[in-house]
Amino acid sequence: MRIERIELRKVALPLVSPFTTSFGSVTLKEIGLVAVYSDGVVGWGECAALPDPIYSPEYTDGALAVLERYLAPRLLGRDVTAANVSNLFTGIVGHRMAKGALEMAVIDAELRAAGRSFASYLGVTRARVPAGVSVGIMDTIPQLVEAVGGYLAEGYRRIKLKIKPGWDLAPVAAIREAFGDEVPLQVDANTAYTLGDAAHLAKLDRFGLLLIEQPLGEEDLRQHALLARQVLTPICLDESVVSPEAAADAIAMRATSVINIKAARVGGYLAAVKVHDIARANGIPVWCGGMVETGLGRRANAALAGLPGFTLVGDVSASSRFYSQDLTEPVEMVDGHIAVPQGPGIGPAPLPDVLAAVTMQAVAL
Repeated sequence: MRIERIELRKVALPLVSPFTTSFGSVTLKEIGLVAVYSDGVVGWGECAALPDPIYSPEYTDGALAVLERYLAPRLLGRDVTAANVSNLFTGIVGHRMAKGALEMAVIDAELRAAGRSFASYLGVTRARVPAGVSVGIMDTIPQLVEAVGGYLAEGYRRIKLKIKPGWDLAPVAAIREAFGDEVPLQVDANTAYTLGDAAHLAKLDRFGLLLIEQPLGEEDLRQHALLARQVLTPICLDESVVSPEAAADAIAMRATSVINIKAARVGGYLAAVKVHDIARANGIPVWCGGMVETGLGRRANAALAGLPGFTLVGDVSASSRFYSQDLTEPVEMVDGHIAVPQGPGIGPAPLPDVLAAVTMQAVAL
């Protein structure tokens, strides 16, 4: 497939409500989009980086700059396939989210041209995956209880609570008291604690949580291994797993017993499959994390979550969880599940009118 043209866009979509974690709040998602053109086919990719470098070193404007100056030019005028596009990035260090977005666009174009679905490409046979929801830090516990009650009423199959020092034991206790021990519940600290908090984190054991996600710093694999010996709740890594190699190291060090796979974080969906395969070979369950994606990334995540190693409910939620108007046709939840897309490519392309309305800047290469 010869890449004839590449367009980069920055779009902005307001969230239905602020999404607050231990590292800050997001009210407007600025998103980098990539469109690749080849023989009348357009493939779309989404860069999941946040507007600011608070989750990872990458951020929207920086990712777009790297795409424009370094990554996209390497594809222009060349014959590429989804399987080998990452080889063209050799020599560009890091910037996994930017690379993943461009790779996603190539995958989408290749599959659209072939009339083949992303699920088929990945070897996924499931028609749907269970939907879970991530609930941010709120001003009061009654607000949190009301929000969780609403998500459960909608049909979500698993609740994840964002936590930080000062917002952990009491919120979790309130959710357990309000909804019982049967609700699948986990917490996500986004690196907010240190190993010195081990005794405090161990107090979460009494709540029967599925896991504690990324309690310590992203580079603290040894400390996570030590923490795992001091708590009963399984430790799950997110920010620490930036590549298949990092996943293998974390497993070997016994720093994790569960992995949250975010395709954007590890460099794209093909790298995400490698992480899945490594974890499955080692008996480590995985689940699919989210980065407040639009319908583009949300549908790709649904397909990824259909692989057999994804045995835990992920953050694959409906568009309405974050957006009143999605960039694409909305992703709907039915009976607590999200459908795995079966049409050509990764899923529906952006709606032209919506895309025009939310575009902040565009560059054609």
